[in-house]
Amino acid sequence: MNVDTVVDKDYMGKCFRELADAPVSALRGVSVDDAKALHKAFGVSTIRELGSLNFFKWALAITTLAEEEQMLPHEKAKDELLDDAVEMTFPASDPISVDSGITRIEVAPEKVDAHTDHQHAAKVEASTETGKEKEAAAH
Repeated sequence: MNVDTVVDKDYMGKCFRELADAPVSALRGVSVDDAKALHKAFGVSTIRELGSLNFFKWALAITTLAEEEQMLPHEKAKDELLDDAVEMTFPASDPISVDSGITRIEVAPEKVDAHTDHQHAAKVEASTETGKEKEAAAH
C-alpha cells in the first residue's frame, strides 16, 4: 500500500515513525475540526494515539471477526431451505436428456409438480409409449 494515498500532501514521503506522531488531521479526509472533535471526545491528538485507542481496536477486531463468523443455526436452516426451494424449481441435477427422444414438453408448465415428477416426465414417457403402440398397430 502506498501510504501517500491516505495522508495529506504535507505528509507525503514521511516515514511511518513521523506519520505516527503526526496530528490526526494528517490523515486524508480528517479536517482540523474533525481532529479537534476527536481530541475533545477521546483525548487523542496524534495518529499513534488514535490507532492505540481501545475503541478503535475493539471496532477493528469486531469487524474483522464478523467477516469470519459462521452462520447461526437458524440462519443456516433458512439458507438450506432456500437452497432446497431453488433446487426444486431449477434442478441442476436434472439435465436435459439428449437420447430420451423427447422433443417438446407435453404438459403445461403451470401443471408441473417438480417435487415429485419434474415436468411430468412419467406422463411424457407414457404418451410416447402410447404413440409407439399406435404406430406399431398401424403397420
